[in-house]
Amino acid sequence: MRVLMTGAAGGIGSMIRHDLRAIYPDLVLSDIRTPPDLGPDETFIAADLTQPADVEAALDGIDAVAHFGGFSVEGPWDTILNANIIGCYNLFEAARKKGVKRVVFASSNHAMGFYPRHQPIGTAAVPRPDSRYGVSKVFGEAVGALYADKHGLGVLSLRIGNVAYKPIDKRRLAIWLHPEDLIQLIRIGFEHPGLVYEVVYGASFNERTWWDNTRAFELGYRPKHRAEDFAAEALAAQAKLPPDPVGDYFQGGTFCSDAFTAKPPKPASAT
Repeated sequence: MRVLMTGAAGGIGSMIRHDLRAIYPDLVLSDIRTPPDLGPDETFIAADLTQPADVEAALDGIDAVAHFGGFSVEGPWDTILNANIIGCYNLFEAARKKGVKRVVFASSNHAMGFYPRHQPIGTAAVPRPDSRYGVSKVFGEAVGALYADKHGLGVLSLRIGNVAYKPIDKRRLAIWLHPEDLIQLIRIGFEHPGLVYEVVYGASFNERTWWDNTRAFELGYRPKHRAEDFAAEALAAQAKLPPDPVGDYFQGGTFCSDAFTAKPPKPASAT
């Protein structure tokens, strides 16, 4: 299987690309800029997601794509529009043209960020994005579903929490995803037989989770890493943070409180 990973120079790409290459030796890396630590034995193709010709060239001869490219945080509308919406559409359209078989799309918990933390949600919950960035991830999930159903791509959308080697605060105890567990989810997207279109949450074994990730387990996911092992350290760090009445109430955290102008939410105990 010849695999392309977009966003190879980004934070997630930098964490997983070497381990991913151990599984898929014919791994091609792509980004708008070259990773600063690119090795002589790594294959890299520079591509601007907003340029269809660039994207098609990067996908030439590719069997499966791990799409982590784009703008990874909240930003101005023009930035989100170009990198995450136009760029995402270009990726799926190029995949169709080039005969790609599988796409793993890096969606985000921010597609669902305006659910209260006390309200558990599953993959069938109606999207409630917390930002322009979150809106772009809802769009990406929709485009993935379209290309799966209309053009036969096998697509897995991962609503990723926070990818890191350990959770660093209370919120991340609920949404943390270890890079090793992320790679396991990517492998499900690439290798699970008969995959058409699925949405799962990108989270490790988090006892404080807000998400019902039953579908991921049905597809064979077995996370190896446990957030609660880091609970004491994460909660100590949380105690040093200032209170955020909006961000601490909603699942999206500070993405919700940024530029928030609605009525403040009532604490869960008062609802």
